[in-house]
Amino acid sequence: MPRFSRWQLFIGLAAIGCVVGIVSLTLSHFIPAPPSRVVMATAFKGASFEYYGRQYREIFARSNIVLELRETAGAVENVRLLQDAKSDVQIAFVTGGVSNGKSAPGLLSLGTVYNQPFWIFYSSAEPLERLSQLKGKRIAVGPEGSATRLSGEKILSKGGVNFQTATLLPFAGLDAVRALSENKVDVVWIIGSPDATAVKSFLENPNVRLLGFPLAEAYTRIYPDLVRLVLPKGVLDIDKVIPPEDVPLIGTTTKVLVRSDLHPEIVQLLLQAMVETHSGPETFQRSGEFPNGADAEYPVAQTAADFYRSGPSFMQRHLPLWLSVHVQRAIAVLVTGIAIGLPLIHYFPALYKWNARRRLLYWYSQLKALEASFDTSPGDRHLAEMQAAIEQIEDEVSRVRLPLTFTDQLYNLRSHIDIVRRKVTTRAHAPIRMAAE
Repeated sequence: MPRFSRWQLFIGLAAIGCVVGIVSLTLSHFIPAPPSRVVMATAFKGASFEYYGRQYREIFARSNIVLELRETAGAVENVRLLQDAKSDVQIAFVTGGVSNGKSAPGLLSLGTVYNQPFWIFYSSAEPLERLSQLKGKRIAVGPEGSATRLSGEKILSKGGVNFQTATLLPFAGLDAVRALSENKVDVVWIIGSPDATAVKSFLENPNVRLLGFPLAEAYTRIYPDLVRLVLPKGVLDIDKVIPPEDVPLIGTTTKVLVRSDLHPEIVQLLLQAMVETHSGPETFQRSGEFPNGADAEYPVAQTAADFYRSGPSFMQRHLPLWLSVHVQRAIAVLVTGIAIGLPLIHYFPALYKWNARRRLLYWYSQLKALEASFDTSPGDRHLAEMQAAIEQIEDEVSRVRLPLTFTDQLYNLRSHIDIVRRKVTTRAHAPIRMAAE
């Protein structure tokens, strides 16, 4: 076994430490750990965005990631927050028709998650059948910056309902529920799934009526971002047959948008949360219909497209989030090691032979220098020093450990040491022979 000095061991350990440090810093840069906290923009209290955001938060908590829900005015403000570099919002619910990839560059879609109907609730004893009958009413259409208000103004205007013909008020969500019960408004325009807190409270209130959209198909032709939906007869209460007949509605798609720099592991976790939350059957969808990668307004992230095409990866299915990052780093180290190691294997034998040969050449150089000094200064005192030096060289060479393939070269070196020793010895005994003669 070759012996190493303490200095050589120190240099080797220092080099290994430097390599490990560089590799660690490199991996931390190219494969960073996911953040422990991310912010998602939802909407106001009682909205479906807020309802589903709470479900996402519970799923994130299982992976020890804090999903902070940011209450906002709705989809319009959500897009603005995602585009704001100073905002820490990285995820948001957004409805169709609010914006698109051209007007909001840098945002990516993870797909649509559900259809969101528009509801018109009122408490009048007189049944309403047309939008034009809402003229002169006090209508809650949501706050400025919300998709609720944006869509409300756009669609109601087709029935001649606008700021000049009606009073449009900024109530939304649970505030709109209270406003209708306290007679502060006559009509509520609201967006949300039937399970959203505010919508559910209206549907379960026997004193509140629902205005349908008999011309729903026409609205979808006028506004391509809208979809036609049907609230089936008896779906809310089969025993009491609520609603008493099919109610045609219009709605829009809901999507999840993210910033393009969102950590890939958070994206994967978010996709899994979307599947867990939205893949089941609902009032307006069948099982497996959502989420999906269909989004005509925003570019779909490649990670999401791969997810919908092939499903979650092996690591995503079987490893917790914190461990998958370390596994990715280990794989990166292994691949890098193979990429660097394979070429080195080709040169390793030559490098190994060179290293062994270098150790022999060192002693050859010492021996040659000793012989050269002997030829230039052959004095008696110098001869004694050379004899001692030769013995020291031979002693050091005897301690050299080399593979068997280099044994012949080692013996050659020892033979050459012996030649120099005889030369020195012969020179040392020459004066004695001359004196005897």
